[in-house]
Amino acid sequence: MKHRRLGPSLSVSALGIGCMPMSGNSVGNYGAADEAEAIRTIHRAIDLGVTFFDTAEAYGPIANEALLGRAVAGRRDELVLATKYSMRFDEAGTVLGGFDGSPANARRSCEAALRRFGTDHIDLFYLHRVDPDVPIEESVGGMAELVKEGKVLHLGLSEAAPETIRRAHAVHPIAALQSEYSLWEREVEDDILPVTRELGIGFVPFSPLGRGFLTGSIASRQDLGEGDYRLHNDPRYAEGNFDRNLLLLDKVRQVAARHGISPARIALAWLLAQGEDIVPIPGAKRRVTMEDSVAAIDVALSAADLAELAEAAPVGAAAGDRYLTAGMQMVRL
Repeated sequence: MKHRRLGPSLSVSALGIGCMPMSGNSVGNYGAADEAEAIRTIHRAIDLGVTFFDTAEAYGPIANEALLGRAVAGRRDELVLATKYSMRFDEAGTVLGGFDGSPANARRSCEAALRRFGTDHIDLFYLHRVDPDVPIEESVGGMAELVKEGKVLHLGLSEAAPETIRRAHAVHPIAALQSEYSLWEREVEDDILPVTRELGIGFVPFSPLGRGFLTGSIASRQDLGEGDYRLHNDPRYAEGNFDRNLLLLDKVRQVAARHGISPARIALAWLLAQGEDIVPIPGAKRRVTMEDSVAAIDVALSAADLAELAEAAPVGAAAGDRYLTAGMQMVRL
């Protein structure tokens, strides 16, 4: 397994695993999940050399952190566990309030995650979304107190704007920024990646496969179950947009056919080729898809392949916003 660094000192496998699909959740349900298979998927990923696993208190809510904790019992010291805080929940997973970036909420969420993980520290603790009502200096200052206490080793942000990243990093070093980045979502290249690279912050792309679209396994909207989040809440899967986005997928399929591998591997290999500071976290809930994603680490794309893919999927190429209006209001703050 190849490794990369997030920030100056956090070593992780070159590709991590996003655990969100392993639990039904309030953020986005990608269809039914089988907990036993999810745990087998985590175990198999560890056997393949994956060390980096990503979850959040909001996934489930609560249930995803607890599942990951059960899955890594006995092997936790080999791994890098990342989680995120943003909203306020009780131990039953009931939402007690909206976004809350306060130091008190950071502490509550951190200590709850430690119990669910069965560990004494979180390797990477993110602010899941910037709270517009709490100065970023205050949020990061509270998180930094957890670092001083040894409960957290490294800090991260998710979906933050360039100036917010700078302000946060001035309070305490930020090891990683997590935001959406893939062949169909490249806007971070314009102003986010230049800042993270200037400051030495690693970049962790979530949804690197376009919420499943770039795998090529979803041929039509009818392939999604009625309860699937994407069917009603993802503008890029909406009527009209879906068919337009298939044109982008066609090029990925063509390159994949030349290499004799899946479109998912091509999409991940393209992302890995964008820089050694890039560590994608494709979501997985089954061993077969996880194994295919991990195999992307060993895919070597030629300069011609990379140029062909980039030309087919320029910034802004995808039809539709990433989220509905409410979701778009909570990114790049």
